[in-house]
Amino acid sequence: MGVFDTIGTERHQSVHFGADPDTGLRSIIAIHSTVLGPALGGTRFYPYASEENALYDVLRLAKGMTYKAACAGLALGGGKAVIIGDPATSGTDDLFRSYGRFVDGLGGQYITAEDVGTTVADMEVVATRTDHVRGLTIEHGGSGDPSPATARGVVVAQKAVATMLWGSEDLTGTRVAIKGVGKVGMSLARRLSALGADVIVADVNPAATELASVELGVKVVDVDEIHHVECEIFAPCALGGDLNERSIPELRCIAVVGSANNQLATEPDGDRLRAAGILYAPDFVVNAGGIINIAAEQGGYSIEKAAVMIDRIFDNLTEILTTADRLDIGTHTAAEHVAEERIAAAAALEAERDLGT
Repeated sequence: MGVFDTIGTERHQSVHFGADPDTGLRSIIAIHSTVLGPALGGTRFYPYASEENALYDVLRLAKGMTYKAACAGLALGGGKAVIIGDPATSGTDDLFRSYGRFVDGLGGQYITAEDVGTTVADMEVVATRTDHVRGLTIEHGGSGDPSPATARGVVVAQKAVATMLWGSEDLTGTRVAIKGVGKVGMSLARRLSALGADVIVADVNPAATELASVELGVKVVDVDEIHHVECEIFAPCALGGDLNERSIPELRCIAVVGSANNQLATEPDGDRLRAAGILYAPDFVVNAGGIINIAAEQGGYSIEKAAVMIDRIFDNLTEILTTADRLDIGTHTAAEHVAEERIAAAAALEAERDLGT
């Protein structure tokens, strides 16, 4: 399948390729939709095996950001960026300055922020070349590291699921298996432990699981074993595609509620979860805390203001779960249905305004 066929399959608005031989920058920015507002999405810095893999990833991530913003009720569209390479060896200030010029060339259609492989400090460098960047330090007028906000949103979503399944949002004694204890996963583990949940963790990085074990006293299992752990909630908090034809039969959970983007490897995997009797909380609803935190920068950021906005994930997810029950469809389909309705309503309103001018 060619590039234009790949882009057209998911109806992306535009895709942009940036390269700078002097700094080694190789980047792709995908804009899925700007119907609700400028496309906001983080920059993922990752050593992709091929340019095709990078393109596939950025397209999926950009679409997810459109749905994420729409389901959260934000006046933002969806976009995403990837930089191909190893951030540990290639993430120089010169490269990020070059990347900032690339972002700036899109004239505000796309607003960037940190993501896997990039940091707030990196975005500070990007900000020296463009104003179209969010999530800077609080000292520089931003909202800082979005990881705690994302983790807060995941807990809120888990409480919504607990209420739907068991009639109470109390997570005391609830067994939660977390795959991936990076910035978000570790923050989630801390929050759940404080709430009295029984937390089990796994990660490909031994240092991350050791930190969780020493600091929180949580149980650690091998990353290949985490799918088999008997638990109420499985929380994927690493990279996407973890829920697939092979892994879903291994799950011993009642619900999946985690922070990773694009958790379903394919669309049918949502139906596989449903057939297995596992309640899936759509990832782009659950992990919206980060983008909501950035949206809270509008008009002056405060942690209290952001927390109030993030806690609305409870009602947003409850609406989607209720819609899925009412229409007898999968929760992933219901979430896309809600998002597409909001986007269509905004597009129709814009069309009416255009006719009136």
